[in-house]
Amino acid sequence: MNTVLDIVLNGLALGSVYALVALGFVIIFKASGVMNFAHGSLLLLGGYLTAVLHEHIGFAGALAVAVLTTAAVAGLVDRVLLRRLGTDPHTAHVLTILTIGVDIVLMTDLARRIGGDLLSLGDPWGGSVATFGSVTVAHSRIAAIVTSVLVIGAVFALFRYTGWGLSLRAAAEDREAAALMGIRLTRIRTLSWCLAGLLAALAAVFLAAFPAPGLERTTGQIALKAFPAAILGGMTSPPGALAGSLLIGVTEAVVAGYQSELSVLGDGFGDVAPYAVMVLVLLVRPAGLFGAKEAVRV
Repeated sequence: MNTVLDIVLNGLALGSVYALVALGFVIIFKASGVMNFAHGSLLLLGGYLTAVLHEHIGFAGALAVAVLTTAAVAGLVDRVLLRRLGTDPHTAHVLTILTIGVDIVLMTDLARRIGGDLLSLGDPWGGSVATFGSVTVAHSRIAAIVTSVLVIGAVFALFRYTGWGLSLRAAAEDREAAALMGIRLTRIRTLSWCLAGLLAALAAVFLAAFPAPGLERTTGQIALKAFPAAILGGMTSPPGALAGSLLIGVTEAVVAGYQSELSVLGDGFGDVAPYAVMVLVLLVRPAGLFGAKEAVRV
């Protein structure tokens, strides 16, 4: 029973971090119809800046600078590169391919800077743990859950109660009608990229914290595990991104916790488990758990 509780808590903590990344995928897709494959390199950028700055300005200051810088870089990617190809939804596939190029450039430079090192982000939790009865949970996991709940709650409040959120929902529903109503689609789009970059930088802190050994050049690739979560929930559904992330997080924790029992599936099954769950769900619900079927009028 204690093993089950450990697995569930670790899975929820991991899923809550994946939710920050998956929400970034969904926000950008809703605003521009683009699958942002540069999200992993933005996550690595935020983690790297926190790692190199925390000794000089402290963890809180380094995290603030990293979050703002990553948000600004994400906004510049949209404003300087993607917008030059236009905002027509029919060119979204071209822009998606362009994000792969951006990811390669950023990831290559950051990997060169990090090398084979393991960088500490100077987080205040360290390797400390909390004990609840016979269940032991790392403080970093608890912080991940609390922070994700607060941040995701704030993002949902932005969607629901602000003019930006209303404009984003209107643009996602019908871009042409939204433009005719005076909504500035380019501004909505750039702000969406900035918000996604902010969430990615924040997620990097918890992906590199204990029990992870630290930030390494492959940390950005973990963002790809949040991609199935976004697909699972439906690429236009923020609540779906949250549900899909929790499902992926718990699945990954279960596979890791029962690795010996699942050895018949292969030693590397844990790496493909998120994608296996994604395929199984999409076979039943092709639009995702919360995705709406597209209505076509003839």
